[in-house]
Amino acid sequence: VQLVESGGGLVQPGGSLRLSCAASGGTLDYYAIGWFRQVSGKEREGISCIRNNNNITYYSGSVKGRFTISRDNAKNTVYLEMNSLKVEDTALYFCTAGSGCSTYEFPYDYWGQGTQVTVSP
Repeated sequence: VQLVESGGGLVQPGGSLRLSCAASGGTLDYYAIGWFRQVSGKEREGISCIRNNNNITYYSGSVKGRFTISRDNAKNTVYLEMNSLKVEDTALYFCTAGSGCSTYEFPYDYWGQGTQVTVSP
């Protein structure tokens, strides 16, 4: 499965972005899909996940209430809607597919290359 993220960019604090994770070579509804982010020099942080069998969603405390994960199986795409963005949300955002949801990297088998989100006045 190949994953490609898109939708990143530069936005002011308080603004919104929608990230997309498009898959090829496999169907995303078979996998749990997670979103991670990474600031240069720091470890990847798991921020959200949507399960494959029941679409239950999970969020880290840092994004809960502001970010929403969803999937469109017809388009083989998972989205991360990000609202009320803060400067500290600035990072490289990755989507990943695996056997289950976790804030750790080990259940995930496939990773995209990432899309940069920069939140700046």
